[in-house]
Amino acid sequence: MTNRQSPGEGECYNCGCNLKKACPGYEAEAQTSANNNNNKVRVHRVRGNAILPERAHPTDAGADLRYAPEGLSTIIPLNIAPAERALVPTGLRIEVPEGYMLEIKNKSGLSLKKGLQVGGGVVDQGYTGEVKVILHNIGSNIVTIDPGQKIAQAVFVKITTDIDFVEQEQIYDNEISLERQAGGFGSTGV
Repeated sequence: MTNRQSPGEGECYNCGCNLKKACPGYEAEAQTSANNNNNKVRVHRVRGNAILPERAHPTDAGADLRYAPEGLSTIIPLNIAPAERALVPTGLRIEVPEGYMLEIKNKSGLSLKKGLQVGGGVVDQGYTGEVKVILHNIGSNIVTIDPGQKIAQAVFVKITTDIDFVEQEQIYDNEISLERQAGGFGSTGV
């Protein structure tokens, strides 16, 4: 199954990425990418309306995730009222390699302009279900999300799991002399 054309895919923004078919050098870049040693993860479309994650630029940390409605609502927009939240499907199952987690992060434009914030956002290795995004509307207006619209970004983060939690009275050997101590939440100024 081929990746569906995303909004703006037919335009080249002359940014030098060569990631869109309309960009000069796209074919050469695609061939180079096929021959490089980039890590690859498997992605499975749960539904035909799902769009594979993609980075807007080659150096972006996050790959955009899009809304892929389920069932009869495949063409119906999703409305999230102020102070409400929604579990938004992506239509994708994504492999998480050993030693990594997949963190689901905000799209800065959606956060700033629409007041949408991602809640809870860790996909662990071994999770095999559809990736869904919890979106909170912290704004004052209803936010409408159209099918195929970008909703969040997925970032692979290297982790370690070889740490055990051990209960102790002090959490640092030199805890008494640490300047910060229990200060937090603006204790050094805002």
